[in-house]
Amino acid sequence: MRTWRSYLLGASLLLAFWQIGAWWAGESVLTGPATVLAELVSESETSRFWHHVGASAWRVIAALAASFATAVPVGLVLGSSRRADRFVRPVINLTYPVPKIVLLPLVLLIFGLGDTGKIVMLSLILFFQLLITTRDAATAVSRSAKYSLYSLGGTRRHLFVHVIWPSVLPAVFTALRIATGTVVAVLFFVESIGTQYGVGFYILDAWGRADVPQIFVGIVVLAIMGAVLYEIFDVLERVFCRWKQM
Repeated sequence: MRTWRSYLLGASLLLAFWQIGAWWAGESVLTGPATVLAELVSESETSRFWHHVGASAWRVIAALAASFATAVPVGLVLGSSRRADRFVRPVINLTYPVPKIVLLPLVLLIFGLGDTGKIVMLSLILFFQLLITTRDAATAVSRSAKYSLYSLGGTRRHLFVHVIWPSVLPAVFTALRIATGTVVAVLFFVESIGTQYGVGFYILDAWGRADVPQIFVGIVVLAIMGAVLYEIFDVLERVFCRWKQM
């Protein structure tokens, strides 16, 4: 209940500042929240609008799932093996600083202009965030915890299941929450090329028609998408990391 009250208070403040800005700049430049809400309700009655939303949601969810399935296991291995980390760390240090968005033309050239290319691009950006966070969290697991498990007869598999994985999980959920903002932002760019569906395309199409209310509808949809994903990961952390709240 307290969380929903906080959301309502935050949303009310944002809407108030938004409305003040609309009065100051003028509706032709900064459409007010009431107009945008009416436009959102009108658009939500069309199947094409939901096709845009569904296409974007699929790309985001697929990218998050792909990056999680690849980056987290690799991060666990690197964080648990000094030898493997020593071998791979130079490659990560050289490739991580490269802005992945500049690879968009190459990724689309290799994987095509369809969903596959866009999902690969989003996954590539998220991969390093999850990989480095997971690796560093696994590296930070204390030796005393490891030796305690081995002294009780535990195996390396037990170490992963009962010590490293539970210790790393909160950091993974933190990385996923941070990644939601990144993936939604990058989604706008990847959907600006070679597609006819997606919220990013919806915004650009509205911009080309100088339809300011629809531009803001697209922005609001992306914001809601990011907030929903953030809250989902927050709930999952509370479910799977109950020991952290004790």
